[in-house]
Amino acid sequence: MKYVHDPTQIIIGKINTSEKEIKDLIKAWIAISIAFAVVLRGAIQLSFYKVFIIAAVTVGTGFLLHELGHKIVAQRYGCFAEFRSFDQMLLLAIIMSIFLKVIFAAPGAVMISGPVGIRRNGRISAAGPVVNLILALFFYSILLISEAGLLKIIAFYGFFINSWLALFNMLPLWNLDGAKVLRWDKKIYGIIVAVAVAFLFLQNFISM
Repeated sequence: MKYVHDPTQIIIGKINTSEKEIKDLIKAWIAISIAFAVVLRGAIQLSFYKVFIIAAVTVGTGFLLHELGHKIVAQRYGCFAEFRSFDQMLLLAIIMSIFLKVIFAAPGAVMISGPVGIRRNGRISAAGPVVNLILALFFYSILLISEAGLLKIIAFYGFFINSWLALFNMLPLWNLDGAKVLRWDKKIYGIIVAVAVAFLFLQNFISM
């Protein structure tokens, strides 16, 4: 299936995107960072501005690259793939973080159309959690070499949040990535879940 190029299409390297997608990604990134910053403020005794930066670099980057992982693999299969934000859910996430101090984030999803079967859909779905695990490993490497301070805090939460995002998205429920990966390949599903659980267990032995 071929898709019609949007007149506002933008090509960055080998990635096809659009003004709409870029705006939606930025919107979701900011909203998620605000929501997590409000909740993290209770655990991190820093100014809201600094906590927002921590949230933007850790969960914001994790969310952004997770979605781009789906998009890039889907586009390699010749599919149309663009992120669309769920604006009402973004607003709800901020409201719940302020009044209930909990995070309920369903920022949006990569909309895909094209030749996608169980195998391709499984690989596209696995790309997001795998990206989060790679990010977790990256933050962990920074954590090992950084001294106490803002960088160590960012590395700690980057490691924890990305490990958690990977595991959460691998739940075999609803339309989460895990249900599609499990349908495609049980071994791959088990490996991703095992690594995410191991990372979260490792977090118990890390101190800031």
